[in-house]
Amino acid sequence: MRDVNLDSVPGAGETRSAAARDDRLHVLHSWSSHGALDPVVVTGASGLHFHDESGRRWLDFSSQLVNVNVGHQHPKLIAAIQAQAQTLCTIAPYHANEATSEAARLIAEVAPGDLNRVFFTNGGAEAIENAIRMARLHTGRHKVLTAYRSYHGATAGAITATGDPRRWASEPGAPGFARFWGPYPYRSAFHAADAEQECERALAHLADTIMVEGAQGIAAIVLEPVIGSSGVLVPPDGYLQGVRALCDRHGILLIADEVMVGFGRCGEWFAIDRWKVVPDLITFAKGVNSGYVPLGGVIMSDAIAASFESRAYPGGLTYSGHPLACAAAVACIGIYKEEGIIEHARRLGDEVFAPALKAMQARHPSVGDVRGLGAFWAIELVRDRATREPLVPFNAAGADNAPMAAFAAACRQRGLWPFVVGNRLHVAPPLIIDETTLREGLAIIDEALETADRYCVG
Repeated sequence: MRDVNLDSVPGAGETRSAAARDDRLHVLHSWSSHGALDPVVVTGASGLHFHDESGRRWLDFSSQLVNVNVGHQHPKLIAAIQAQAQTLCTIAPYHANEATSEAARLIAEVAPGDLNRVFFTNGGAEAIENAIRMARLHTGRHKVLTAYRSYHGATAGAITATGDPRRWASEPGAPGFARFWGPYPYRSAFHAADAEQECERALAHLADTIMVEGAQGIAAIVLEPVIGSSGVLVPPDGYLQGVRALCDRHGILLIADEVMVGFGRCGEWFAIDRWKVVPDLITFAKGVNSGYVPLGGVIMSDAIAASFESRAYPGGLTYSGHPLACAAAVACIGIYKEEGIIEHARRLGDEVFAPALKAMQARHPSVGDVRGLGAFWAIELVRDRATREPLVPFNAAGADNAPMAAFAAACRQRGLWPFVVGNRLHVAPPLIIDETTLREGLAIIDEALETADRYCVG
């Protein structure tokens, strides 16, 4: 290794820990420039909190990347990983093993309809890649439709499927993708007067998009039943049913991206269950084992599984169905059931999140909209409620993003770790959060919103 002048590396001075220095010298973090980032060094976690090397304790209102659904260091989950490590740490994916088989069965049991077979991946982006491949092979078609307000992952196909600005740096992307506008009543692309009209017009727009893209060439529509990091957008009632009907009419497969919103986040096993819609494929990751060991996958219908009954599926991963990850999934699904976590998340959404956030909206001129389900909510911040001008411009960075940076800093100063995206705070604590701690965290946000209020002009 070449000699490095530590003084020239931000945050890498001798007063920092070895972990901090090594990080600054050798780690390139996701979505970051290493010269500007100075990350918190996390040394431990428990339940709803994690702590850093200075001993400071943070209330985790982001569930890290909205995946630590059962909280940090759940003893049953740790015990399951330890037990599996004693038995079988890893095995090639062409073998069968107890942990992987049981995980697949349990996932199929909670999936809707006849989605009975699971292809395991290492995470959500790979799940999207394989779901799209399956749809193309099953239908013999190539084109895929996705929403502009979406994020599906950072691998080649998944980032092309993504609609939000994280896609831009990877363009030109993979061929065969077209995009459409989904419903967003607060900022309607269709000039709708209410949610019902938004639903009707969004479905008409999607029908027109299918028409002009050529229905006969479209393999699948990929959508997040509740939009995740692109806005926490809950579709109007009837929208997902309408998408399902359009897919059925044209022989198009419906792929539900449940990577972020599956496994209880929205108060259901899968967010799409709220509308009683059965997709053809579901992609999952994150909450399946709360991120304790990397795991994702695709759940497919019997009809799609039959496509690979006598012909080989042309895809695979060295760590597909990894025993440690699947043992964690078995334990995590058991925790969801034994501790009533999904029902708990649904109750908190109805009885605590919704009324508390609506009250904040009434108190703070910077709050333009609040929306969500279960333990997954967004507070959208504006400069002017009348015009709905966002608190920061679209895809803001640097000085343009100063108001949101100040708001996030105000949350952290009070010991709450926020999940800030664009002009929004996404509120997504672990699903195990108790009502008292939830109200304490919401009170911190309420105080921090005074920082955002200072930027309002109307």
